[in-house]
Amino acid sequence: MKNITKDIFYVGVDDKDIDLFENQYIVPNGMAYNSYVIVDEKIAVMDMVDDKCSDTWFSNVDEVLAGRQPDYLIISHLEPDHSVKLGEVLNRYPDIKIVSNAKLFSMLPNFFDVSVEDRCITVAEGGTLELGSHTLKFIMAPMVHWPEVMVTYEESEKVLFSADAFGKFGTLDTDEDWACEARRYYFNIVGKFGAPVQTLLKKVAALDVQKICALHGPILEENLEYYIDKYNTWSSYGVEDEGIFIAYCSLHGNTGEAAKKLASILEEKGAPKVSIADLCREDMAECIEDAFRYDRLVLAAPTYEAGMMPVMADFIHHLKNKSFQKRKVAFIENGSWAPMSGKLMKEQMSTCKDIEIVDEVVTIKSAFKDSDIPSLEALADKLL
Repeated sequence: MKNITKDIFYVGVDDKDIDLFENQYIVPNGMAYNSYVIVDEKIAVMDMVDDKCSDTWFSNVDEVLAGRQPDYLIISHLEPDHSVKLGEVLNRYPDIKIVSNAKLFSMLPNFFDVSVEDRCITVAEGGTLELGSHTLKFIMAPMVHWPEVMVTYEESEKVLFSADAFGKFGTLDTDEDWACEARRYYFNIVGKFGAPVQTLLKKVAALDVQKICALHGPILEENLEYYIDKYNTWSSYGVEDEGIFIAYCSLHGNTGEAAKKLASILEEKGAPKVSIADLCREDMAECIEDAFRYDRLVLAAPTYEAGMMPVMADFIHHLKNKSFQKRKVAFIENGSWAPMSGKLMKEQMSTCKDIEIVDEVVTIKSAFKDSDIPSLEALADKLL
């Protein structure tokens, strides 16, 4: 438990035992489930935490309450890691009212078999709730990243409770750069919904925000322009860093050897940044992050059963699902008798928005040879 301000308290919990967030994203440094309590004439609890952390959360909340009863539970996002203990909250605090928007209340029966008809306060865009000296203003943020999401702005202390926006992987006590794990979190959790994030950022720009309290990750208090600028770049699918990301897969090492040689050629020719990843061995979410981070992408894959190696097909599926766009893309294929992966990769990536395709596919036939190097040199020149 810690003070965010004199009257706003952090009551969230760090989960250091979790291995996969949403049962799919590797979180080597755990996960923070954030929740807050505003103490005034009326008391508002801001969201809840994941089920496995709930005992600690209830203890934190009760410590802040110091014997008082909370008046309101604000639910900004219905995903279970922020709402699963709703039934127990209603039982523990019989006078508490749930505050949220109509979309969220319409979805509530999908998750909970509880009666809330006489305990709901429905708010809409621009609606407010007076706690005393604190006023909560509600801002709808549909599809950031679920349709019922809203954020809350506390007007007197200028705090934005931003739901999943501005979140990151990792516990609060993890000492690491914010951008890396926030970027991986953004593109894998929220990245598909760039346009709704842009809409939210325009609304936030009209507010005097001094602190950002997300549902995951640290409380942001300084240099907020940096975090907002990152979100603006990410959600507009802009280029964060000039560079080339080479994503490869390889059955027997030959395609990988070609990809590594291309990386070496690009570095020798003065490429600003070259990043390379083996899709078979590296975290897929990290690879998605790097594909969006840089302005150029190279896909290298062998032909497999007249198609492309499955891990490459999966990677491209993820890119397309996350609205990959505004990048230059080139291809290296391998095939012993009927190379097909280059054609298929190009067809798939050509359907993405505002993609510049390097037409000529470099073809490796089985083993990588010195005679293949001139083709890689020519491809490097097209990427620079």
